[in-house]
Amino acid sequence: RQTREQETPPDFFYFSDYERHNAEIAAFHLDRQVKWICIERKVEILILDFRRVPPVAGRLVNMTREIRDVTRDKKLWRTFFISPANNICFYGECSYYCSTEHALCGKPDQIEGSLAAFLPDLSLAKRKTWRNPWRRSYHKRKKAEWEVDPDYCEEVKQTPPYDSGTRILDIMDMTVFDFLMEKVFKRAFVMLLVFPFNRFGKYSHDELSILVPLNQCCRIRKSTYLRLQLLAKEEYKLSLLMKESLLKDKIAPILYQPHLEAMDRRLRIVLKAVSDCIEKDGYDTVVENDFNTEVNTGTTER
Repeated sequence: RQTREQETPPDFFYFSDYERHNAEIAAFHLDRQVKWICIERKVEILILDFRRVPPVAGRLVNMTREIRDVTRDKKLWRTFFISPANNICFYGECSYYCSTEHALCGKPDQIEGSLAAFLPDLSLAKRKTWRNPWRRSYHKRKKAEWEVDPDYCEEVKQTPPYDSGTRILDIMDMTVFDFLMEKVFKRAFVMLLVFPFNRFGKYSHDELSILVPLNQCCRIRKSTYLRLQLLAKEEYKLSLLMKESLLKDKIAPILYQPHLEAMDRRLRIVLKAVSDCIEKDGYDTVVENDFNTEVNTGTTER
């Protein structure tokens, strides 16, 4: 629905933002291993290495041959139509935004999309989901508790499952991840998985409220902190690593250049937030040494 260079309209609420297939692709690459050539040496660099985004790749899809003509879902099939511009369109079934006014249209039946690896069914691979303590209110006027209580993190740290183990640190990792991609939408904290479809909406604005969990809790993994410091160096610049990695996708370029530059700017903001926490509370209190530790929390091995 949007071109690469279009930003989210300023009057949109976060829960009305568009879903972007290129955001899913970019989120996967932000979390993956890339090969980076530095001084004629081939070096493997892990970008964030949180390992929470399922593999995603972009491709061109023929809506006629690959969706409409092969689907067994009659309800989906009935939503296909030909637009006044003679393009094939469909809108599917959902609670919101599934109508002819919000349809996806091809040119005439070719459309870009992202394909993601699905996790196994819950009956085969059990996993847990918790409500994100810093979830949004999803209300046009009402604020969430964390938006009005500066000591909200203290309450969270006394609430299971965040009162033990590394769950708070997991939330801090996801806070950094979301802020770098300007992802405002929060609802659930799902072990092993994040949902990156509505990110990269704005490159000209940094939504500082996304960083509230980090600012309130003042905690971060040492491995995460060191990696962020590395990605701020000129030779391992985050935007350059992302650009190099994203070139491998079949529908590259994935991100508009200002989005890549915005990630470098936001990285500096994250590092400044951690630095302020360290100045206030001390390095050992803020930075959790997660090297050579074995804590069974059910998350992926780092």
